[in-house]
Amino acid sequence: MTTTPIHPGAPTPGITSGGREAPLNSTYGQQRSRVREGLPYPLGASWDGLGVNFALFSAHATRVELCLFSEDGEEELERIELPEFTDEVWHGYLPDARPGQLYGYRVHGPYEPENGHRFNANKLLIDPCARQLVGELKWDDALYGYTIGHEDGDLSFDERDSAPFIPKCRVIDPAFTWGRSREIHVPWDRTIFYEAHVRGMTMMNPKVNEAMRGTFSGLSDPAVLDHLRNLGVSSLELMPIHAFADDRHLQEKGLHNYWGYNTLSFFAPHPAYMATNTISEFKQMVACCHAVGIEVILDVVYNHTAEGNEMGPTLSWKGIDNASYYRLMPEEKRYYINDTGTGNTVNLSHPRVLQMVTDSLRYWADEMRVDGFRFDLATILGREPHGFDEGGGFLDSCRQDPLLSQCKLIAEPWDCGPGGYQVGGFPPGWAEWNDKFRDTMRAFWKGDEGQLAEFATRLTGSADLFNHRGRKPYSSVNFITAHDGFTLRDLVTYSEKHNEANGEDNNDGHDDNHSWNHGVEGETDDQEIRELRMRQMRNMLATLMFSQGTPMLLAGDEFGRTQGGNNNAYCQDSEIGWVNWELSEEGRDLLRFTRHIIALRRRYPMLHRSRFLTGDWNDELEVRDVTWLTPDADEMDVATWEADHSRAIGVLLDGRAQPTGIRRAGSHSTLLMIVNAHHEPITWTMPEVPSGRHWIFRLNTAEPDSREGGHHDFGSTFEVESRSMVLLELVRDDSGASRNG
Repeated sequence: MTTTPIHPGAPTPGITSGGREAPLNSTYGQQRSRVREGLPYPLGASWDGLGVNFALFSAHATRVELCLFSEDGEEELERIELPEFTDEVWHGYLPDARPGQLYGYRVHGPYEPENGHRFNANKLLIDPCARQLVGELKWDDALYGYTIGHEDGDLSFDERDSAPFIPKCRVIDPAFTWGRSREIHVPWDRTIFYEAHVRGMTMMNPKVNEAMRGTFSGLSDPAVLDHLRNLGVSSLELMPIHAFADDRHLQEKGLHNYWGYNTLSFFAPHPAYMATNTISEFKQMVACCHAVGIEVILDVVYNHTAEGNEMGPTLSWKGIDNASYYRLMPEEKRYYINDTGTGNTVNLSHPRVLQMVTDSLRYWADEMRVDGFRFDLATILGREPHGFDEGGGFLDSCRQDPLLSQCKLIAEPWDCGPGGYQVGGFPPGWAEWNDKFRDTMRAFWKGDEGQLAEFATRLTGSADLFNHRGRKPYSSVNFITAHDGFTLRDLVTYSEKHNEANGEDNNDGHDDNHSWNHGVEGETDDQEIRELRMRQMRNMLATLMFSQGTPMLLAGDEFGRTQGGNNNAYCQDSEIGWVNWELSEEGRDLLRFTRHIIALRRRYPMLHRSRFLTGDWNDELEVRDVTWLTPDADEMDVATWEADHSRAIGVLLDGRAQPTGIRRAGSHSTLLMIVNAHHEPITWTMPEVPSGRHWIFRLNTAEPDSREGGHHDFGSTFEVESRSMVLLELVRDDSGASRNG
C-alpha cells in the first residue's frame, strides 16, 4: 500500500504505464488518507456509515490508483494505490472518506492495442459502478488514449492528463425516506405504456416551475402526473436516464445527444436531469408516480458505451480493462465487434461484465424502486460468441433472479449483427417491441393492398410470433409510433422525412415510413385534408388501444404533437424534440378522444385478454372467441382474405368465450369492431348473436363527438364512413349490456 501526496512546487514523479513514463501534471494537498484493505464487494464506492469501501474490477491491470478531488472537482488532492487484489478486483477502504467525496481512477497496465489492452494512467477514468457523476464531459484531445493526428493512429500513446475534462464520481449516502410509497405491480394485461423523454416532457410545459423543467423534479409536478392519470396510462417509460455523453461531432455542430443512447455510467442518473444535484430527486419522482398509481419503466442501454471503437476516447471501461469489457475481433483484438452500429459491443459473455449489468438492474429495481426496463438493442444482450442464444447468460440471469424476474422486462428485439432480428424469439418472461404491428397498421390505414390478413393477425396479439411456450398476448408491445421515427401527426402530414436540422443533408433517419401526407406535404389550411388527417390519427390510436397485446403511446401523440417532419430527432434538444403543451382546438379534441378510447380499453376485458384469440369453435361452450365478418355479416372466406382489394372487416369478440385455462364460459361484454380502410363508405349489416337483443354504439372515429348509446337492431344496416372504425357493444336478453371486468 502506498499513498502519493504531491506538494505544490515539488518535482512531479512519473507513473509507469505500459513501460512508458507518464508525467503527473496536477498538484496535490499535503493530506495523507488512511487506507485499509477493504473488501472486493460490492463493486463501486460504498459508504457504510463509518467510511467508504472502493472496489474496481480489472483482470489485466498491474496497479490501480484512486484519485480524490476537491469539492468543485477542479483540483486533484491525492492519489491512493488500492492495496488489495482479490478475485480480479482491486479494493481498499478509506475510514476518513465521507459521502460527497469526488473521485476517479487511474489504472496501470500494458498499452498493447494489438492484444486488446489500452491502459493509460494519464487518463482519469469513471468508476463503472459510480452512483453519481458531477460535471460535464468536455471534449478535448486529452481524452484519447492515443495521440490524435499521430502517424501511428491508435497505436500511439498520449501522455496528457484528461482529469480536467472528465466528470468526477461522487460517493453518495443512499438514505431516503420513502414514507408511504408503495409498489404498484400493474398486471400485464392492464398495462399501457407512455414513452416520454425526461427533458422533452416538461421543457415547454407552462404549468411546470421553470427552474424544474427538463428534470426529474419537473416530472414530479402535479400538472404532469395529473395529465398521465387523467389520460389513463399505467406506466411511464422514460428514455435513457443513465448518465450519458454528448457526441463530439454533434457539439461541434451546436447539437446534442438528446435521446441519450450513449452511456457513461450504468448506475448514475444523468446530471443534467437533476435540478437539486442529488439522486434523491430521482427517488422522489418515482415516489410521486407511485402515489398516483403509475409505474416507472427505464429505457436502458447495456449493449454499448460512449467510448466508441479503437478511435474513440478513453473514459472508463476502455482504460480499466478493455479486453474484458468489450467484444473484440478474435483474430485482431485491436478492433471491436460492432453489432450495435455504434462502434463497440459490451461483452456480456464475461462473468464480471454480466455481474456489472445485473447489479445495475438490481440497483435501479431495489434501491431506486423502478418497476421495469426496456432494453435497447436487446438481441445483443442475448449474444454469446456463437450468436444470439435465448438461453444466454444475461437472459438466464434475469429469468432466475428473484427481483428482476418480477420486474417488467421489455426487449427491443433487434440489433445490427448477423441474425439480429429476433421478434418473438425471446424467452418466456419477456415482452418485446413489435415493429410488425407498427408497419402493418400504418400500411393498412394508408390503404396499401393485401394487408387485411396481416392486419387481423396483429390486431389479435401476433400469435404467429408469441403464442408458444405459454407466452401471452401481452408479450407483444404494440406501437404505431415511438421516439425513433415520425410522431403520429407527422405520420399523416408528411410522405417524406425532413431532417435537415440534423446537419446530415437529410440522409439520416428511415426512408420507409409507411406515411402519407393525404395530398399536401406538411401543414395545410385545406379543411378537408385536415379533417381526414385527424380521422386517420383517431383510427390508428383506436387500433392501438383495441388490439390485443400491450399498447405503447408516444408522449404528445394524444394531442397530435409535431416534429415538423423530422423522423430522427436524436440530436434535437430543441422545440423540434420537445413536447409543445399549447394545444390547438384540434389537439384538445384529439386528447378527449384518446382519453375515451383508453377508458374503453380499460372497461372491456375482451380488448385486453390474457389468452390468445383463436377463432376455433368450442363445442362444449358453443362459442367462438373471435369471428371475422364481411359487410354482409357473413363469415370471411379464403378468397376474401386473400383479395388484394379487401380493406374492410368486422371483428366479433364474444364475451362468452373461455377467459382462462379453466373451462367455463365468460361473462364479459361482447363487442363488434367494424374497420373500413377503403376510400369509400361501406354499408354494413348488423350480425345476429345468440342471447342478444341489439347492438349499441360506443365509438365512431368518423364522428368522434357522437354520444354512446344509439342502438342498431340485428339485420339492420349501417353506413361505415370511409377510413373509419366503429365499436359496438351487444345488449343481452337477460341483463342488458354487460360490462363485467
